[in-house]
Amino acid sequence: MNAVSISTASNTPVVTSMPFRRVLGAYVAEARSECLRYMRNPSFMLPILLFPTMFYLLFGIVLSKSEGPDVARYLLVSYGVFGVMSPGLFGFGVSLALERDGGLLTYKRALPMPPGAYLLGKMLMAMLAAAVVILLLLAMGLGLAHVALTVRQASLLVLMGVLGVLPFCALGMLVGTLIKGQGAPGALNLLYLPMSFLSGLWVPLNQLPKALQQLAPVWPSYHLHQLGLAVLGMQHGTASADLLVLLGFTAVFFVIATRRLRRYG
Repeated sequence: MNAVSISTASNTPVVTSMPFRRVLGAYVAEARSECLRYMRNPSFMLPILLFPTMFYLLFGIVLSKSEGPDVARYLLVSYGVFGVMSPGLFGFGVSLALERDGGLLTYKRALPMPPGAYLLGKMLMAMLAAAVVILLLLAMGLGLAHVALTVRQASLLVLMGVLGVLPFCALGMLVGTLIKGQGAPGALNLLYLPMSFLSGLWVPLNQLPKALQQLAPVWPSYHLHQLGLAVLGMQHGTASADLLVLLGFTAVFFVIATRRLRRYG
């Protein structure tokens, strides 16, 4: 009896945890591969960089020269938020939907790597792309529109873009778990464009019908826009409420999407 017990115990596999350095290395490697993969993909990077900068050049600089400096500052924030939304929604949502359909996500789950490295890599990629968008818009605003900004305001705008992409990463992640790969771009465009318009990014909210104005706080882009205006001193009152709402959006979308990924893959 004792011999059998000893034999059985000796054949039991011993599970050991991965050393911290290897865990950290797996996160770094996944983040690096995701960033390189998208930065080397012109079909992904060019629309993300060109659309907000082109719109700001046309509407925020060329057509608003006679409108005064506040218009250029307002539109700098508006198109900054518009540009930040894109890498979160499309870089996260579309790629997740396509990789789920193609089986890449299942393959990554079988690899000896931390389960969160895949999602963290995509988030860091979106944050890097958002930072590039904001820096390009700041360069255009300072160099072409001569927007008056302090170093603190410019730094806070970059920080707003880097962290402000996270609610849209979570929303894109949720959509990526709901929609098949081929339908994800169309579904996200149906969300992206109306959300931009109804948040006051293209037309100031006070020029929209009151019914649409009342719907604006439903969208995370509205609160990020208000936060950006507060950074430039164009929004009275505290920005803590908008910050808390954005944190709430991020947490809710991320929790729902993570549960769906665990259940349905």
